[in-house]
Amino acid sequence: MTPPLLARLDARDRAIFVRFALDSRCTHSRRSFWTTITHVGGARVSIGACLLSPMMPHVTILIAWHALLLLALSHAVVQVVKRFAGRPRPTTRLSYEALISVPDHFSFPSGHACAAMAVAVAYAWAFPTLALPLVLLALLVGFSRVMLGVHYPGDVAVGQAIALLSGYVMFAIGG
Repeated sequence: MTPPLLARLDARDRAIFVRFALDSRCTHSRRSFWTTITHVGGARVSIGACLLSPMMPHVTILIAWHALLLLALSHAVVQVVKRFAGRPRPTTRLSYEALISVPDHFSFPSGHACAAMAVAVAYAWAFPTLALPLVLLALLVGFSRVMLGVHYPGDVAVGQAIALLSGYVMFAIGG
């Protein structure tokens, strides 16, 4: 039996999802915009941002290594929590049609939101002047997951929190 607090949080999460998620009648340009944003949190872009960044001016191998390590650490936590929680995606639970392909069966927490925030935090730590645009982009990636119908808002918030906490731990230990 679900405790009353969790049931209320779940109901609120579903209500917010229904309010913001796009449906199949949205315009092609709107769908394309959110699909492009959501891919920033995908494996190709997030891992690529770590591996290819030493080619950028002022980005050292150590900075890129920190970003990759934070991405791996936070993603490992997400995968453990995802399997333990086993929360079904909106496509299953609400019979909602997602506007992109659904990566797996479990919704909580969002791996894309976590990945985007982990990479943003790692580079924001190294380059504080870029912190605001990086974190804003990571927040948009999370919002895109709701807009496209593959995550509830709580999934996104917890995924981003995992990245932030992982970053705090990693940088507190490593200095």
